[in-house]
Amino acid sequence: MRVGTQLSVTEFIERREADWQRLEQLIARNQGRNVLTAQEIHELGMLYRAVTSDLAVARRDFPRERVTAFLNQLLTKSHSFIYQEDVTDSRNLFHYFTHTIPQTFRETWVFTVVGFLLFLVPFIVGFRLAYINPAVAEPLGLEGPRAILADQQIWTEIPPNERPAAMSTIATNNIRVAILAFGGGITLGIFSVYILTYNGLVIGAVLGLAYHYGLGYELTNFVFAHGVVELSVIFMAGGAGLQVGWAVINPGIHLRRDSIAKTARRAAALVTVSILLLLGSGAIEGFLSPSDAAFWIKVATGLGTGALMYSYLILSGWERKPEAM
Repeated sequence: MRVGTQLSVTEFIERREADWQRLEQLIARNQGRNVLTAQEIHELGMLYRAVTSDLAVARRDFPRERVTAFLNQLLTKSHSFIYQEDVTDSRNLFHYFTHTIPQTFRETWVFTVVGFLLFLVPFIVGFRLAYINPAVAEPLGLEGPRAILADQQIWTEIPPNERPAAMSTIATNNIRVAILAFGGGITLGIFSVYILTYNGLVIGAVLGLAYHYGLGYELTNFVFAHGVVELSVIFMAGGAGLQVGWAVINPGIHLRRDSIAKTARRAAALVTVSILLLLGSGAIEGFLSPSDAAFWIKVATGLGTGALMYSYLILSGWERKPEAM
């Protein structure tokens, strides 16, 4: 038994166990499709707050006892139960896209910015190296693109009859990269970092090669219409992976597996919108980017779609504050 007024772990469990069991009963009852009454819902909220307090006490006084792990799991299960969303309800699905996704983006913007920087720095390095010395293409595996550009040709011309298939291939490839950037978070975020830095280095080097051989305008003309959204999505998906990686490294007050699961569920909102955005940018890349449309149209499309995307992510889903009496 501990000295002073502090409870022993046994006394702590004896005093609080009834509330923990009651909370488990309420959750189990509703999962059995027995709808809770208004009074039980109120009780559920009170018990949830009490268990949150109990977990804080347990982490402080009994960090190595099994009761701490139990309370952490109970709190995680209760949180998932209380805040669960029924995706079969169209109103909840609408709320998911109008509120959950943009709110998640704003809450985790730091990870997206880190993803952007992990791409940008290698991009600048790759561009500079390839522009000055095109021989750098060989160690980067870009001998093919270099040979094409050296012959004053470019690979961006897609015949109109092949554009639907090209759109599908482009979107599939981009979605694969986004999912890899997200899934790489489980490796402490290392693979997410690799995806971002590698793509930044290679894309920068390809653009540097194009400008070295005098074809920079042609490549920029092709990339601009779809590039703003496409690259932004890669930063966002990479940032989602970094969130998972951070949860592995620093689980906070939760067990590591619970922290990873909770973070992955939150970050999945960004991956969901990423896939939809990549389908849209794939359509632009397959049809408008290789077309003979004027450069200003492609610039307007790139900036316009980017502005719409960021307006949605930054301006949507703000909760209205109650008016002061």
